[in-house]
Amino acid sequence: MTNQQILEGNWNEIKGKLRQKWGQLTDEDLPQLRGEADQIVGIIQRKTGEAREAIEQYLEQVSGSAASAIGTAAGAVGGYAQHAAEAVQDTARQAGDQVRAGYDATERFVRERPAQSLVVCFGAGVITGVVMALLLRSR
Repeated sequence: MTNQQILEGNWNEIKGKLRQKWGQLTDEDLPQLRGEADQIVGIIQRKTGEAREAIEQYLEQVSGSAASAIGTAAGAVGGYAQHAAEAVQDTARQAGDQVRAGYDATERFVRERPAQSLVVCFGAGVITGVVMALLLRSR
């Protein structure tokens, strides 16, 4: 017998396929069932005269294709997520490499020109102090 959870989870899609196959089914017949497999088989049998085994086989086929579609979609989403994660890791690696390169360049500059580095740091400190004093004074 078909998996009850698959029928319930994909009810709208399965309902459409059932109406395609058995045109005698009305809108009033199917919505009330909400994926109840035994009731579905009973109503289709009563309306169409189709054999129970044929109905169950068709439900298996329909619910299997719906489950397969869900599995395919889940696989695609997983692939996209993995690709996105790899892209984020690659970007983080590149950013880390750039930070390290900047740090190395700064360290090399300080070692090669210690006096100029001291003047630059002193100037940055003075400018920061003046800006802070102006900000505090305006309050």
